[in-house]
Amino acid sequence: MANYNRNFWIIPMIRFFIAILLLITLQSVTLFAQSKTTVEYYGALRATIQQADISANADLSEFKERENLYALGAFENLKGEILILDGESFSTQAINDEVQFIDPFEEKANLLVTARVESWEAIDLPGDIQTMEDLQNVIEETADRHGLDIDQPFPFIIEGEFGEIEWHVLDWPEGDNEHTHQKHRTSGPNGVLESQSAKILGFWSDSHHGVFTHHSTNLHMHFVTEDETLAGHLDGLANGEGLTLYLPN
Repeated sequence: MANYNRNFWIIPMIRFFIAILLLITLQSVTLFAQSKTTVEYYGALRATIQQADISANADLSEFKERENLYALGAFENLKGEILILDGESFSTQAINDEVQFIDPFEEKANLLVTARVESWEAIDLPGDIQTMEDLQNVIEETADRHGLDIDQPFPFIIEGEFGEIEWHVLDWPEGDNEHTHQKHRTSGPNGVLESQSAKILGFWSDSHHGVFTHHSTNLHMHFVTEDETLAGHLDGLANGEGLTLYLPN
């Protein structure tokens, strides 16, 4: 009878500890999955606009060897746009009033937003995306439907053709301490591309206004054209067709 009573209690205890270990393991896996797409940022838009702080907040040489790196931002002194896709740079500066590609890993950044993504899930988007607001709504709804925590920032990629892409590459005048969003858009080369296929890297957040998104949007996006002849900051878009959205897997 003594052995029976001991076994009666030991077996449930073993099952209890196994359940605890399984729970801890599952939690660890979940935390690891979330950490793979953690968004990091250096600098803040409000410091640039309100305090005219265009100094360096990140040394890009420290990011050169990072695998699966996706990043965007602005160079120190607001001299150009940063765009890195899976470690490959499409960063640009205005040199003699012309947009040229440069090696960002020898530069420093005033603003930098980064994430490491090992794999992406491709999702076809509807063909009625006419404005930036449409795109913002579709990204939010699609991310939520596919299980992303939309209360946390996340990166995304969009590929397809647009009727219009409004763009700029920062080239801030030395000594100008009066910063506005509009002046940033027109301080260097800028324009509107028509009927252009492009790849866009963006970061979503509804809680980082004034940090790495402006107050009027939850998106910060940079682009490179399909033929890789131009890249820069994306200010607006219209009439997106055949778009594919990529979300972190």
